[in-house]
Parts: sequence; C-alpha cells; structure tokens
Amino acid sequence: MSKPLRFHGLVLAVASLVIGLSGATAIRAEPSATVATNAPEKAPPAGVLPGKGPVQKGDWFDKVWGERRAEFRKNAVMDQGAIVFLGDSITQGWGDPGKHFPKYRCANRGISGDTTRGVLYRLPEDVLALHPAAVVLLIGTNDIGIGADPADVLENIKAILAALRASNAKLPVIVCRVMPSAASKERPAAKIQQLNALVSELIAGDPQFIQCNTYTIFADAQGDAKKTEFPDLLHPNAAGYAKWVAALNPLLQPLRLPAAGQ
Repeated sequence: MSKPLRFHGLVLAVASLVIGLSGATAIRAEPSATVATNAPEKAPPAGVLPGKGPVQKGDWFDKVWGERRAEFRKNAVMDQGAIVFLGDSITQGWGDPGKHFPKYRCANRGISGDTTRGVLYRLPEDVLALHPAAVVLLIGTNDIGIGADPADVLENIKAILAALRASNAKLPVIVCRVMPSAASKERPAAKIQQLNALVSELIAGDPQFIQCNTYTIFADAQGDAKKTEFPDLLHPNAAGYAKWVAALNPLLQPLRLPAAGQ
C-alpha cells in the first residue's frame, strides 16, 4: 500500500469541510460577523477548537491571537498565492519571511503560543483561503509545553495535512521537525523526539509532504537546544534562523514557486 493512502480516510473526512467552507463544522472559517464587529478577537475555547489535547490559554495569548489574525485579514489579498509559513512564535519570529527568502513571495501565518489545535481551527481562513503555492509547517512545541500527549499531537498534525491535501492534492508541504528545547521549558528531549518520530513515520515516502530536519541540526548531545542558537532554550536567534534558512533552501529550490514581485 502506498504511503499517500495513509491519509485517504482523513482526506475524505475533511474534503467536505474544505470545499465550500460555509458548511464546515470541525475545521471551519469564522462567520463574517467576527470581522464585522471590530471587537478584539479572543482565542477560541477548548470546546470550539477541533482536535485533541490541551489548549493554550491566557490573556497574553488572546491578545496576540487577536492582533495577529487582524493583521492576517488585512494582508489576505496581498498574500494570495504565496508560500505560507505556518506555526507558532518560532514562525512568527521570521517577521517577513521574504527577507530570508528573497527569491520567493512569502506570507507569515505564525502566532506566538499557538498549538496544533489552534492551527486546525484557523487553517481555512489563514491558509487555505490564500491558495498558497507551498506551506512550510512547524508546529507542536507548545502542545508539548502544555502537557499534550505526542500521540494526540500526531492526530492533529495528521488532520492538518489531510486538510491541506483535500484543498490541493499538488500543494507542496514542507513539514519541519519540532526544534529542540529543554526540560526546564517543559519540553524534554524524549517527548520531542517521540513526536518527531511519529510525524516522520506518518509522512515518510509521501511526495506531497517534504521533511525538513530542524531537530538534529540544532540538538546538542543530550537532545536539547544550544544556548548559542536558542538563548532562552526555546526561540532561535539570528544564527538559528540562518541555519533554518540553510535547511529550507534546498527543499524550496526544486519546487515551482512564485518569484518575488509576481
């Protein structure tokens, strides 16, 4: 059995949620009233979010969620057809990814503190509605940080990938491994390694999903982040982002992607 069939059941399950988003329930875009009220948008509660496992909470997260999603809506037309960088604070930390990848049109859809359940919720509006040329996905460290079981995180990532496939079966998706952190950040190496192994097994041999090794290239002998690249043991510094650029460029180059300015 070929690897793509591993997603077959999920693709069928989410296809009706992605095509004509108006009828979606588990993975859905918010109603237009959310935008029209101009009220600060808060991160949705666990009962609203699709997927499994704990969810990110706190006034700080509501604030960044609302600010970022307002910015995404403002840039939605400009970002049509771009490479979408999707994830949490590590992705948000790119700023404008086009500055790091000047050959390509890029859009940043990272939200600090976000989890796989948050990405599932906002996927239709923040990503699929842009008709992206490619997606660079890095998500899962915050799930681990708030106590999620790697098996549940895997199921959420599987659903994200199935939705991307249902939207466009030819969409290239670069799946980055969760970067190393530290037990002091509630992200022990063993849990991150377990999650990365599960995701790697899931997508191995599937041509639509391209693996990017953003764990081994950063991990020290104990499997943790190095302070020379992750000063707070969670977020990369300029040296860390430069290494990520070097890991992504060979994966982006063979793809047919829109050039900057197009």
